[in-house]
Amino acid sequence: MLLDLIQQPNDIKKIDPKDYDALAQEIREFLINKISVNGGHLGSNLGAVELTMALHLSLDLPKDKIIWDVGHQSYTHKLLTGRRDGFENLRKFGGMSGFPKRKESECDCFDTGHSSTSVSAGLGLVMAREIKGEDNTVISVIGDGSLTGGMAYEALNNASRLDTNFIIILNDNNMSISENVGGVSKYLNNIRTGENYQNLKDSIYYPLLGKKYGQPIIDFVRKTKNSIKQLVVPGMFFEDMGIKYLGPVDGHDIKGLLTVIKEAKRCETSVLVHVITEKGRGYEPAIRHPARFHGAEPFDIETGLPAKKKEKANYTDVFSTVMFKLGARNEKVVAITAAMPDGTGLKRFHNVYPDRFFDVGIAEQHAVTFAAGLAAGGLIPIVAVYSSFLQRAYDQILHDVCIQNLPVVFAIDRAGLVGADGETHQGIFDLSYLSSIPNMHVMAPKNKWELSDMMKYAVSLGAPIAIRYPRGEAYDGLKENRAPIVMGKSEMIHKGSRVALFAVGSMVKTAVEVSELLAKHDIDATIVNARFVKPIDTDMTEQLAKEHELLVTMEENVASGGFGDKVIDYLCSNEITADILQIAIPDEYVEHGNIDILRHETGIDAESVVSKIFEKLK
Repeated sequence: MLLDLIQQPNDIKKIDPKDYDALAQEIREFLINKISVNGGHLGSNLGAVELTMALHLSLDLPKDKIIWDVGHQSYTHKLLTGRRDGFENLRKFGGMSGFPKRKESECDCFDTGHSSTSVSAGLGLVMAREIKGEDNTVISVIGDGSLTGGMAYEALNNASRLDTNFIIILNDNNMSISENVGGVSKYLNNIRTGENYQNLKDSIYYPLLGKKYGQPIIDFVRKTKNSIKQLVVPGMFFEDMGIKYLGPVDGHDIKGLLTVIKEAKRCETSVLVHVITEKGRGYEPAIRHPARFHGAEPFDIETGLPAKKKEKANYTDVFSTVMFKLGARNEKVVAITAAMPDGTGLKRFHNVYPDRFFDVGIAEQHAVTFAAGLAAGGLIPIVAVYSSFLQRAYDQILHDVCIQNLPVVFAIDRAGLVGADGETHQGIFDLSYLSSIPNMHVMAPKNKWELSDMMKYAVSLGAPIAIRYPRGEAYDGLKENRAPIVMGKSEMIHKGSRVALFAVGSMVKTAVEVSELLAKHDIDATIVNARFVKPIDTDMTEQLAKEHELLVTMEENVASGGFGDKVIDYLCSNEITADILQIAIPDEYVEHGNIDILRHETGIDAESVVSKIFEKLK
């Protein structure tokens, strides 16, 4: 195998050029085989194979720098930098991350995981290079989906002023996770289909490179490029900004990519190379179902179907059904997503109520302020978003929604530990950052029925409210406990003695497991479903503190600023003495791995909680 020849960075340069296509095929087969077992980001990686090969052939790593926007397309980069063995434990606890990690390799120059950051980071590395007097090449690789994020344009605005080389590769596959939307996508599509310009490049410009008299002609063309391009390229957005534009280029033609990257390295300014790729290339199921194979679970290679059949609905499924019903009952309900209609469960709402559905692209900040405008206009907007991505819109929640006390509902998916995507995606901060904002109300359901009840309550509230729920299978226990929801009031699940388990959301299930373990030691624990993290149930807090030997707060959130902190603050402020055990995730970033393993490692699984309780009771 050609892959056997690649053991360390730059080994790809030992491969005979006639074998490049064969190597690309080997890489695709390798990725499909490994991801089918461990899961991971497949479509984006299959689409970037030749582009990554061309970058590695053109650069000297780790001296030169590649910043991968989001980073979910960096698997080939990892292969070509000698990390082939790491794919055996890809995204597993203690194994190789699915995203670039500086501590993993010198060839990963910047940690990524969220969208639209690569140009900013690359610009910083360029300026660091200039200040230090170094001569390395810096390349930021950004997808067209990430160009729907405003931060990318803030960086492009600054990059346009450079008088030194900075290369931006626009990896354009007309997709983010789902199909791209909006004006940027339309603009890029016009360029893709601009045959006059492409024919000019293919028939005149590229063939002249390297020819004896080619350079004088190219220089002449450059002098008149603005007038020529304005005629044949719609808008000339990047050139008008002051960023040199090269392309579009076939992202699966390694020879063509090498030529254009060589040309880009000659520019003493910021240059954007527009590369056209196909997401999922080489694997038909990934081409047909790009959303499913963006972040794929283990699957059968022959059919593309998941290896494990879903037996129960997950929380996203429950939310999807609830949204469909809410849309039917109330014409003021509208839904907003930031490029994730499938992942957040809004696809059904979109299909049935297209006029009340808005996909704003990868633009969480805009999504929140847009929702605030909808609310100010008399509608009831529901923003469906992953916990880790909502972090990006903290200011908009505070400034545009909560100061005005607007009735925006935040449906926060993937709250708590999410597993294999790791530290950039763990949703373990939302209880802290949301509950710090005046006028915000924060809830978490114990099971699938309570998620439905909370959504109905939120729509009727008329104020900012967030409902956070975890990734994965929806808990169907405690069906008989379905007391009406009252502002700031918790729910008594079981009245016991000695130990009180005061649990939030997903941790109610854990509290039930803890109580069963404690019962074996003749401890009949009280179980309370907190429901509200803000405002907390002060009456219940006092009651539990006074009637029990130990009060245990339980949450799948970092300790700092979370539910436990609020309970402790209330008791201290009111001079109520109580022995309190705070069960929460330590104030640190949590690496990737199986969720059950991570729960144990962070000390929030039932066995760990019981051990801590016995230590307190000694």
